[in-house]
Parts: sequence; C-alpha cells; structure tokens
Amino acid sequence: MADTRPTAAEAWSTMLEGNRRWQRDERQDPRRSAEERAAAVAGQTPAAMILSCSDSRVPAELVFDLGLGDLFVVRTAGQVVDDAVRGTLAFGAGALDIPLLVVLGHSQCGAVKAAVAVAGGAPAPAPATLGALVDDIVPVCVGNGTDADADVAAAVDSNVRRVVAQLTADPSLSGAVCNDRLTIVGARYELETGAVVPV
Repeated sequence: MADTRPTAAEAWSTMLEGNRRWQRDERQDPRRSAEERAAAVAGQTPAAMILSCSDSRVPAELVFDLGLGDLFVVRTAGQVVDDAVRGTLAFGAGALDIPLLVVLGHSQCGAVKAAVAVAGGAPAPAPATLGALVDDIVPVCVGNGTDADADVAAAVDSNVRRVVAQLTADPSLSGAVCNDRLTIVGARYELETGAVVPV
C-alpha cells in the first residue's frame, strides 16, 4: 500500500490553513469523535512533529485546528532541548517517519522573559533546574535594555532560530535532514492574534 502521508510542504500548508481558521474562529475541530478515537487505537501516522513551549495558551492541535493523531507534540518551557526531547523527536523522525518538525515559540514567553532579565543582570530564577533551563536561552538575549517588550520579542525569534539550528545539527536528526526525510522549520505563535508566523 502506498504511503498517503503528506510531504513536509503539504503538511505545513495544511497547518497554516488550520491556523487561519483558528484566527477567524471558523474551526472545523477535526478527528475528535469517539469513533475516531477508537480508530486511532490501531496506530499513529502524524503528519508533523511540534516542539513548542509548555505554555497553556499554546495548545498545538487547537492552534492549527487539527485533531487526534495529526500531530506528535513535545512541549518544554522555551522549547529548551534536552536528551528526552532529542530522543522523542528522533523516535518521531525515525520510527514514525514524520516528515516535518515545527519549532514553535510564542509571544510573551515567560521562559524567554526570564532569560532576558538574567541577561540584563538579574539573578537566575530558583530552583536550580529552572535556572538551568533559563540559562539555556540567555545567549540569544541581546537587546539594548531600553525596551523590554522589544527585547523579549527579538529573543523569542532568536530562540526559535537557535533551536532549529541545534536540532538540524543534532546527530539524532541530522541524517534525516540531510537525506530530505525531515524538514525543520521555525515559527512564532502570537497570543494576541492567534496567528502563526514563520520565523
């Protein structure tokens, strides 16, 4: 049987169209019935992976107006990557043969705000595990310190680009990227408008 899964470009186009429905409040809310839940027990063939922030205001399936089985989602504060994230994404790219990975940051990200503050001289937040997470983002926080909102907005996009580069070069994913089996893109979700903007 031929693989009917969309290409990375097709999956991204479908996701952006779903996001436009979300913005217009014209959601289709696909694949959410009890019957579709039962059908999904047999296996999964998601069209895309998402690495997004754990912020409760950025639920990927809603933001892209997609349903059960459409997305393989990993969430960490500030999209920070650790071994668990790498392993999970490697499983998605390898075992599940998912062709697209979207690194999705968002406006007003709390982890990025904390990193901007630390870059400006504030102490790292406690506990140490949270401080270490924030420290991972600090190197991309290079604002001028005169406009905190602009500094955070710039750092959100810089952090997305940093994570895309980090994952593209990661040995667990780089083979799939080099062989055109995996495309990695970056984007930002705007809390204020509901829009997903490529970064």
